[in-house]
Amino acid sequence: MRRISLATLAFALCATSALAGDPSGLWLTEDGEAKIKVGACGGAMCGTIAWLKEPNDKATNKPKTDKNNGNASLRERPIIGSPVLLSMKADGADKWLGQLYNAEDGKTYSGNIALAGNTMKVQGCVAIICKTKTWTRTN
Repeated sequence: MRRISLATLAFALCATSALAGDPSGLWLTEDGEAKIKVGACGGAMCGTIAWLKEPNDKATNKPKTDKNNGNASLRERPIIGSPVLLSMKADGADKWLGQLYNAEDGKTYSGNIALAGNTMKVQGCVAIICKTKTWTRTN
């Protein structure tokens, strides 16, 4: 009887993992200003800026760079291609925990993502203060 229970439990756990959503793909940010390409990186999920509504700096008309990055050696890298979802590891069904990079202020925050069909809640936190944005899957 115990073997049947363990086998049933193992099957149920495998089935649950198979039914979990996959955040891989292209996501439009809530403000419509950027698209983020999300995919597997090692044993985690990561995301990089793939598109910007306004890719050039208005003052210079050159491609935007990561000018606010806390690491001075990264301030000249293009914003397009910059990582924003960092090492998001699974934390239950359709949830991942990791870090978020905000190119607007050049800071990295603890964060999480939660998948719900074709939307994804992206939350970044500093201590107990959190901000949540909703991204929409796009093609």
